[in-house]
Amino acid sequence: MVESRGYAAKSASTVLEPFAFQRRDVGDKDIQIEIDYCGVCHSDIHQARNEWGGSLFPMVPGHEIVGTVTRVGKGVSKFKVGDLAGIGCLVDSCRTCPACVDGDEQFCQSGMVGTYNSKGKDGLMTYGGYSTNYVVDEKYSLTIPKNLDLKAVAPLLCAGITTFSPLRHWKVGKGHKIGVIGLGGLGHMAVKFAKAFGAEVTVFSTSHSKEKDAALLGAHHFVATKDANPFKGLEGKYDFLFNTVSAPHDLNGFLKLLGRNGTMIIVGVPPASTAIDAFSLIANRRSIGGSLIGGIAETQEMLNYCGAHNIVSEIEQIDMKDINTAYERMLKGDVRYRFVIDAKSI
Repeated sequence: MVESRGYAAKSASTVLEPFAFQRRDVGDKDIQIEIDYCGVCHSDIHQARNEWGGSLFPMVPGHEIVGTVTRVGKGVSKFKVGDLAGIGCLVDSCRTCPACVDGDEQFCQSGMVGTYNSKGKDGLMTYGGYSTNYVVDEKYSLTIPKNLDLKAVAPLLCAGITTFSPLRHWKVGKGHKIGVIGLGGLGHMAVKFAKAFGAEVTVFSTSHSKEKDAALLGAHHFVATKDANPFKGLEGKYDFLFNTVSAPHDLNGFLKLLGRNGTMIIVGVPPASTAIDAFSLIANRRSIGGSLIGGIAETQEMLNYCGAHNIVSEIEQIDMKDINTAYERMLKGDVRYRFVIDAKSI
């Protein structure tokens, strides 16, 4: 077994605290990564506090992992010791269902194995990247472009692919007008990718304080949604709305901004369901779609694209001991735009 140290939530009502545990030993097709950095995703909070249900404790969160390969199994061909490697939101799947065969392992019909809060095929709990190391099958690991700032790459493993994948799926690009709802960890990456793909980007945010940031990230327009009549003159103007908000909010007002055949793409996951007025959809033949991260091959495609276009996340680096404060700051929207843990501080 591989000894590891990290921070864990012992229950839904306790803060994260130091935790020692063991990972499986390195198998023939496995690599062991010494973790350098791990991003902090809003879903880490949801799961650590059991807001979605089904949380398993003790829980070591973290699925935006980058680090250095320290051991390789005898059957490994993709990596050698000393290489950089990444791990995203999933570390295994059935590998045989239509979704897995098509490279959509995130939709595995038997259920993907999450990087944390899951059970592997060996029955062992998976513990995430708020830790010193990780053991993973090379098939579910990723190569990292060497030209990018490693700590700023970490959030690409979730926030990056969660936005890249649906933008590619719906073929968002030149000639399209897209509104990005919410400018946080997901929203700021949606702006970067949509701009890079050639779309005209509007940011919708509750906070005027983010208007300058939106412009610096590449947005062409900004709408403060708490202003009086914020949507005046915008009805039917957008081809796509990219909804990243994880707090309760009304979708119907936003849906009216979509033009004929327009689509709202949902990637944020509020803790409660939202009512949809049928008239918001049947007018202009509007649609709502959703997306969940991306498969391994598409995640590698995203990383390669970022390497070629020098795209990374905007981050604030923290030590592991500051994770509970970081959680509280995230809930207040007080981060620009992703916390990243320095795993050497564990």
